[in-house]
Amino acid sequence: MNGSTPVGRYRWRICALLFFATTLNYLDRQVIGILAPDLQSALHWSDMDYANIVAAFKIAYAIGLVSMGGILDRMGTRRGFALGLTAWSFAGMAHAFATSVFGFAAARAALGFSEAANFPAAVKTVAEWFPKKERAFATGLFNSGANIGAILAPLVVPIIAVKWGWQWAFIITGALGFLWLGFWLTSYTKPELHPKLSARELEYIQADGVEPTVRIPWARLLPHRETVTVCLLKFITDPVWWFFLFWLPKFLHDRFGVSLLDLGPPLVVIYIASDVGSIAGGWMSSRLIARGWSVDAARKTTIFTFGLLAVPIFLVSHTSNLWVAVGLISLGTAAHQACSSNFYTIVSDVFPRRVVGSLVGIAGMAGAISGALISEFVGFILTTTGSYAIVFVMFSVAYLLAWAVLKIGIPVIRPIEM
Repeated sequence: MNGSTPVGRYRWRICALLFFATTLNYLDRQVIGILAPDLQSALHWSDMDYANIVAAFKIAYAIGLVSMGGILDRMGTRRGFALGLTAWSFAGMAHAFATSVFGFAAARAALGFSEAANFPAAVKTVAEWFPKKERAFATGLFNSGANIGAILAPLVVPIIAVKWGWQWAFIITGALGFLWLGFWLTSYTKPELHPKLSARELEYIQADGVEPTVRIPWARLLPHRETVTVCLLKFITDPVWWFFLFWLPKFLHDRFGVSLLDLGPPLVVIYIASDVGSIAGGWMSSRLIARGWSVDAARKTTIFTFGLLAVPIFLVSHTSNLWVAVGLISLGTAAHQACSSNFYTIVSDVFPRRVVGSLVGIAGMAGAISGALISEFVGFILTTTGSYAIVFVMFSVAYLLAWAVLKIGIPVIRPIEM
């Protein structure tokens, strides 16, 4: 193909849909974190009550991930993603009708199970619609939607809650998903079947070759050291993001007295930093490959670089200045999203496209289980010590530990034979 001839940009429209779906995914799950201090006061929750509600989401999310990956591989991305988003929109709205700890835990479980469709579907879509040299950047772009959702939540949710009550915060944010659904159903299908995709762009997308569609059972996936390694990467690092997502508003309230209406500025700064990290991590990895680096060297160098960026997190619990804490936490969220973009891309680097959904689901399950454990751990630590110090120390070394696990578990990142 002539490198100077434009190949088309329809694939980036598909990426935009993934970005907006991920934005809604995180907006819906973030509502309870924003409202946590006020809900805890109004509904008389203890720290362990809130920890259990958060854990219910993560356990259901883990079950959903291990289920949704296989469902998506069977149903196809279009129908599977549409079903998942519809379900999580209804589940988000259901929180408005909960009045007890059990009711909130049930609503969170329903939300967690259905929201699990997002990342397996998005990563699978990227594997279908992008050549390998663009996947890390495309993954970074759609993954940045998580940060936009986290930015929108502290700007929008407090206003809704103060003006109309906390119930409407759940109803309005949940209902937004139905707008996205219309665009998805009218815009998405597989590249080779898409009427608006040019032959030249299809050729570019399939430059790495078209893989066979015969399914591979899980029994053949689990014994691979690459599968175990990807699961460990998520198990080690996902608790950091889960903590920031569900406990950060409470930490800022407990440590610095930040009220509901004052949460916006610090959280916006933190999640803008994570957005920059998500895009930068994908860009750096793809840029190194474009300059002639191997996929292995590019991915691992990027992860190591951003892993170093996370080390100062341990200082958060030792500062009495809100904005110093915000700056340190911002380093951590940027590092997480940069590494996460590359972890997701490594799945499509190593495994055939037809099992990407299943692999992302299995790995995400490992991360969600770890997230549930850290939630219970944080609740226990706060109940017994009242300090977050040990939590931040653990988080400061998580990404360098993940890099070491990757070096050992996948010595060379390259496609494996199934």
